[in-house]
Amino acid sequence: MQQKELPLSKEITYAAGMMGWSIMTNIIIVMLPYFYLPPNNSGLTPLVPQLIVFGVFNILALIAASGRLFDAFYDPFIASVSDASNNPKGRRIPIMRYAIVPAVIFCGLIFHPLVKAESTTNAWWLTLMLIGFFMSVTTYIIPYNALLAELAHTAEQKVKLSTFQQVGFVMGMILSAMINNFADLIQFIFHIQERMEALQYTIIGLSIFSGLVMILPVVTINEKEYSNGKPTHIPLLPAIKNTFRNANFKYYLISDFAYYTALSIISSGLLYFVSVLLKLPESDGGKYMGIMVFLSLLFYPFVNSGAKRYGRKALVLAAFAILSLIFVTIYFLGHLPFPPAMQMYILVVCASFPLAALGILPNAILADIAQKDTRETGENHEGMFFAVKYLFVKLGQTVGIALFAMLTVYGKDPGHDFGLRLNGVAGFVLCVLALLFFTRFKEDK
Repeated sequence: MQQKELPLSKEITYAAGMMGWSIMTNIIIVMLPYFYLPPNNSGLTPLVPQLIVFGVFNILALIAASGRLFDAFYDPFIASVSDASNNPKGRRIPIMRYAIVPAVIFCGLIFHPLVKAESTTNAWWLTLMLIGFFMSVTTYIIPYNALLAELAHTAEQKVKLSTFQQVGFVMGMILSAMINNFADLIQFIFHIQERMEALQYTIIGLSIFSGLVMILPVVTINEKEYSNGKPTHIPLLPAIKNTFRNANFKYYLISDFAYYTALSIISSGLLYFVSVLLKLPESDGGKYMGIMVFLSLLFYPFVNSGAKRYGRKALVLAAFAILSLIFVTIYFLGHLPFPPAMQMYILVVCASFPLAALGILPNAILADIAQKDTRETGENHEGMFFAVKYLFVKLGQTVGIALFAMLTVYGKDPGHDFGLRLNGVAGFVLCVLALLFFTRFKEDK
C-alpha cells in the first residue's frame, strides 16, 4: 500500500525533535570542557584536576570517552529493539517517548557537581551522569533518525526532510552556543552573583525546553499512517555485520566520523577561541555561532539544487576541502593581519557552506543506502544503519571533546595558548582524511 506523504506541518514537528536533542548534545559539547576546565579569565573555578594519565590523556578526556563506552553496546541494542518492534503504534515513536524525561534530568545534573571546587568526586559524578544522559538520548535519537528513511519515500523527499532536520540541528547549535548570553541575562535580571549558578539555571531551562520540543513529533505524527516499515527478523549481531558488508556504508562512516570529530573540536573550542585567542568577550561566541548558522541557511537552496545538478558526492567533497582550510585558519587566530572581530567573521562566513552541505546531505545519503539494502535483502533494518552511524557520530563527538581537552594540557589560557592552536592542526588532518575516504564512495546516478 502506498503510504501518505508527510505534510509540511509534520515535517516541521519532525524537525523540532532534532532541535531538542541537538540543544542538549551541543550543550555537552560546548560547555563540558569550559565548565569543568575553564580558562583562567572566565570567572569560573576548575572542577576536576588536570591529572595526566599514561603521559598523554587528562582526566576530562577519559571521562568524556568513558560515557560513550556504554554507547558501543547500547546503540545497536536500541536499534535492534526498534527494528524488531511489533508495537501496533509503530516501531519508532513508542520507544522515543520514554527517553525524553530522563535525558532532560541527566543533562541538567551533568552541570551540578557535588563539590564546587577541584575534586575527583566531581570526576566520578560526571562520569555517571554522562552515561545516564547518553543512554537516555540514544533511546530517542536512534528510532528518530531511522524514521527518516520510512517517512520520506523518494530521493527528493529525503533531501527535503533532511534539510528540515538540519535546520532543527543548527537551531540547537545556536541556542547551546548562546548559553553565556542567557547566563548574562539571568545574572542581570535576578542579581545572581555566582557565574556558575547562572550557567546552571540556563542549562536547566534549555534542557526543559529541549524536552518540550522533543515531544512534538511523538504527539503529532501517526507513524503507521506515513510509514510502511515492517519488523526485521535478523538477530542483533548478524544485523550489525550486514551493515558493515556494505562498502559504500564503510566509506560514508569513516568520513562522517572524521567530520563530527572536527565539528566537535570547533564547538568545544569556540568559547576558548573567542576569549583566549582573540581576547573578545566570551558572550560573543553565541553571536558568531548565530551568524554562521544564519549564513548556512542561505546555502540550503543551493545545496538542494546542487545535489540534483552536480551530485551529492561533489558537494560533500567540496565541503570537506573548505573545512580543512578553516582549521588552518584556527591555528593562526590572533596573529592574522586583521582586527580580532574580523578574523572571527572570516571564519564563520567560510564555515557556513560546509555546515549546510555536511548537515543536509549525509542523512539523505544514508537513507538511500539503508533503503537500497532493504530492497536487496528484503529486511527492514534501517534502524541498524542509523544506529551504527550515530554510534560513530557520538564517538566522533566524544573523540573531539577528548582531543580538545587533552590538548589543553599544552596551553588554554591567554599568553599560554599553544594547546588551543594544536586543535587547528588536528581538525585539518581529520578533514583531509574524511575527504580522501569519501572519494571512494560510489554515488548512484
